Amino acid sequence: MADNTLNIFEKKAEEMTAIHMITDKEKFERTEGGFVSLDYNGVHYDRIKVVRLFPFSDANKYISIRDHGNGDKEIGIIEDLEAMPSEVQEILNEQLNLSYFTPVIEKIYNIKDEYGYAYFHVKTDKGECKFSMNMGSNAVTKLSDTRLIISDVDENRFEIKDTDALTQKEKRMLDLFL
Repeated sequence: MADNTLNIFEKKAEEMTAIHMITDKEKFERTEGGFVSLDYNGVHYDRIKVVRLFPFSDANKYISIRDHGNGDKEIGIIEDLEAMPSEVQEILNEQLNLSYFTPVIEKIYNIKDEYGYAYFHVKTDKGECKFSMNMGSNAVTKLSDTRLIISDVDENRFEIKDTDALTQKEKRMLDLFL
């Protein structure tokens, strides 16, 4: 009995850690509700979730495809999105753009610090915007010496591609968070 239980756990552990590669042979389709379905390895998934494993350093490589609503269990990984057929790229990029909407901050008008929160007034590539971030959190992530990701209190992400491109006044406002 103990050996049988051990075998069951070993099989489950093996399945949980197995990496399945999704190729251009798999069938992705838009659903009527605006989602994406997948037929993979003889199984139909009504709705999938598309996740970048390296969203900032390698956005089109290693795309995780997950079973939405099933604990987001990973179905498999697309090694290179650009190797997929163009219609699949389009479908998956639509989903990725919904999940990874990250306006780029082009100008900082003002940053005000009050009661442990920073209140930003900025111009982004998507328009003028105001947002706040918790000063006590890890809301600013340095991707390089000059590239930043700022997460607001609602978990929206904003990017500064190059802090060197900011004016001296903008840099001084930003220094409080670096």
